[in-house]
Amino acid sequence: MNRTVDVLVVGAGPAGLAAAARLSASGAGRVEVLERERAAGGVPRHCARPGFGADARGLPLDGPAYARRAVRAALRAGATVRTGVSATGWAGPLTLDVTAPTGLERIRARAVVLATGARERPRSARLVPGSRPAGVLTTGELQQLVLRFGARREHIGRRAVVVGGDPVARDAVRTLRHAGVEVAAVVAEPPVGRHAFGAVPVLGGTVVTELVGHGRLTGVSVRGGDGRTATLRCDTVVFTGDWIPDHELARARRLPLAPGTRGPATDGSFRTPEPGIFAVGNLLRGGEPALVAAAEGRAAAAAVLDRLDGRPWPGGGVPVTASGPLRWVTPGLLGPVAAPLVLRADRRLVRPVLTVTQDDVPLRRERLSGSLAPWRSVRLPLHWTSGVDPTGGPVVVGSED
Repeated sequence: MNRTVDVLVVGAGPAGLAAAARLSASGAGRVEVLERERAAGGVPRHCARPGFGADARGLPLDGPAYARRAVRAALRAGATVRTGVSATGWAGPLTLDVTAPTGLERIRARAVVLATGARERPRSARLVPGSRPAGVLTTGELQQLVLRFGARREHIGRRAVVVGGDPVARDAVRTLRHAGVEVAAVVAEPPVGRHAFGAVPVLGGTVVTELVGHGRLTGVSVRGGDGRTATLRCDTVVFTGDWIPDHELARARRLPLAPGTRGPATDGSFRTPEPGIFAVGNLLRGGEPALVAAAEGRAAAAAVLDRLDGRPWPGGGVPVTASGPLRWVTPGLLGPVAAPLVLRADRRLVRPVLTVTQDDVPLRRERLSGSLAPWRSVRLPLHWTSGVDPTGGPVVVGSED
């Protein structure tokens, strides 16, 4: 079946739903959202905790309530949200092949918004050796187990080790303890405060070297920064964080990927180098809160509307990269209009001096008043890129500390 829509949004998480709601309310025409899962809402559906804003009465929202509200907003604005539908590949510049419960489809759009999100890197991708016993999870898999079977430790385990030191690891600890699972320790490669996880022991500067057990996990071997090794007894291990964008569609279309994030390179208006294709949310870098992803989805709507109105597509763009202890910086492209930069560090940096250079010429050098943490992004205002030459070479953002 061949169909045509005005805007096709791939992914019904916070970013995709927010973009669809804003576009539909702004008169973008037929806006259709595709979601491969059986329910729309993205990762927040699995996060049964507060921290997702507040409702109209000012009461805090948990993840499932936030997801339901985002879906309702998109539907009320006039968007079509389809679940159990997967975009499998490209049949042309703005045409996607789709597999739906009703069969195969080919959908052509005037604009495509990629909002496919990110996933945690599993144990196999982290190259942790050992057999393949049961009881090895990511945070997302843990939350889906709880969503499906309830917070019952017979479905999870009795004693767990959590790998990672960022706020996602805290979510995993909270979920495990709510299910009655004892958390033996948190293993974090970067140094972490001893009391960052309450009464749970924290092994900072430590890595997991092997999984122990056949059939069911019986323990994990760890190595500290001083070289000493030990085995922690557990029947469950949860690998957290270490995000990788779900960029399969972007790669299939051969969109340039930003070197630090491996998400599609976009400009400050979320345009990719391919005319008519946009990318928003955690597809760009992973690990951002739902409220941030949703804000990006809404912000991208203005550029999508410009595309529908026939405005010219900006060509090229100056590449932006991070260096030194900075892990990544976005946007990956800078156009003639200055854009704020968002960056993240590989390790904690206390009051670092950040620099911006182009063609080895310094454009900005400034000491930040606070710290950079490896699990938290920092936004730099517009003036950091105000001197960039749109016809010049790559821009490099670095740190002297």
